[in-house]
Amino acid sequence: MSVDTQDMEIVHRVLRRESRLLTELVAAVVPGDTARARVIAGHFRVYRTGLHNHHEGEDELLWPPLLSRVDLEADIVLRMQAQHERVAATLTRLDAAVPAWEAAAGADERDTLVAALSEHHAVLLEHLDDEEATLLPLAAEHVTQREWASLGDHLVNNTPKLTLLTLFGAVLEDANPAERAVVLGGLPIPVRVIWHVVGRPRYARHIRRVRRVRGIRG
Repeated sequence: MSVDTQDMEIVHRVLRRESRLLTELVAAVVPGDTARARVIAGHFRVYRTGLHNHHEGEDELLWPPLLSRVDLEADIVLRMQAQHERVAATLTRLDAAVPAWEAAAGADERDTLVAALSEHHAVLLEHLDDEEATLLPLAAEHVTQREWASLGDHLVNNTPKLTLLTLFGAVLEDANPAERAVVLGGLPIPVRVIWHVVGRPRYARHIRRVRRVRGIRG
C-alpha cells in the first residue's frame, strides 16, 4: 500500500499563503472603508469553508482508519486531532472578529482581527508542518487509494459549487506544471471544461478584487 500524498501538500501551500495574505490584507484596510472590508471578509469565508471541509474530511475519513492500523505511531494521529482542535479554536475567535470588523471597518476591530488572524496563521503553520513531516508518510503506508481519494470527494460534496471553483483556482494559482497536471488530471473532462470556461475567469476576477492586482495564473 503506497499512496501519493502530493496533492495534500499542494493544498497546504494554499492554506499557508491565504492565511498569511488575509492578515496583510486586513491590516491594509483604511478605517471606515466598509466596501473593502466586505470584500476581504467574503474572501475569508471562502478560505474558512475550504479549511473547515479539509479538516473535517481528515477527522471523519483519515484518522479512524489510521488509528485502526497503527500501533506505536498512534500518538501522531492523536496529535493531529489535538492540533485540529486548536486550529478550530482560532477559527471560532475569527468567526466573531470578522463580522465585528466588517460592520464598520473600525480601527480597533481591525487590530483585534489582525491579532486573531496572526494567531490562526501561527497555529495552522505548526499543524501543517507537523502533518507533512510525520502524518503524510504514515498515510502513504497505511491507507488505500480509495480512502485517500475520499478526502477530495468530501470537499467537493460539501462545498457550494461557486465556492469550490474559487478554491480550485486558489490551488492552481502557484502550482507548477507538474502539479497542475496532477490536479487537473484527477478531474473528469466535463469538470475540466467547466473550470477553463467558467472557473478560471471567475477566479481571476475574484482575486483581482481581493488583492487589487491585474493578473493571475489559472
